[in-house]
Amino acid sequence: MRINDWPQTERPRERLLSQGAATLSDAELLAILLRTGQRGLTAIDLARKLISEFGGLRPLLEADIQRLIEQPGLGPAKVAQVQAGLELARRHLKARLERGDALTSPNDTRRFLQAKLRHQVHEQFCALTLDTRHRVLAFETLFHGSIDVAHVHPRVVVEHGLKRQAAAMIVAHNHPSGVAEPSQADLAITRKLRDALSLVDIRLLDHFIVGDGEVVSLAERGLV
Repeated sequence: MRINDWPQTERPRERLLSQGAATLSDAELLAILLRTGQRGLTAIDLARKLISEFGGLRPLLEADIQRLIEQPGLGPAKVAQVQAGLELARRHLKARLERGDALTSPNDTRRFLQAKLRHQVHEQFCALTLDTRHRVLAFETLFHGSIDVAHVHPRVVVEHGLKRQAAAMIVAHNHPSGVAEPSQADLAITRKLRDALSLVDIRLLDHFIVGDGEVVSLAERGLV
């Protein structure tokens, strides 16, 4: 039976509009993005099949694009729709920060950094620059590759803060291993950046470490 033949109260799109997106399952939300299924499968059946085959929603959404395109029932158009939905979510989180919510809503900062960094296969070191009212001026990636004391240059971070006329900064980097626990190198980097930025009257507010399912704040641990 096609989804259009279901009672309206059971159709995912209608339920989303009347009850909100949070009431839908992962498969139902994915089905809305897919729009159609394949021969013998509704869009929801296809979504459930894909989530099961990839071992969950996250592995599915983070899978290689070419692998997704080759899946029966998908193809370039559907994969593009799903990827567009993901990018819209990331840009929405970024827009919330750019509106000045970074510090009044710390969970927004966590979600944004997680969306930007969790799926990266290589380490990236990023910076949020803030004005005197702690509104976000910019978010930029400053370093790629091995994130340690030798590769994160305080001079570059200071120059970046001065260029943006920042009053404060938040830095973050990911651990591709998935473990967010800070290393001794992370603590050393934090101390060096805090001291270097203080010389030009820029306050280091926090250093977030993004793991697989957790984002650790060094400020919350009293380490900044």
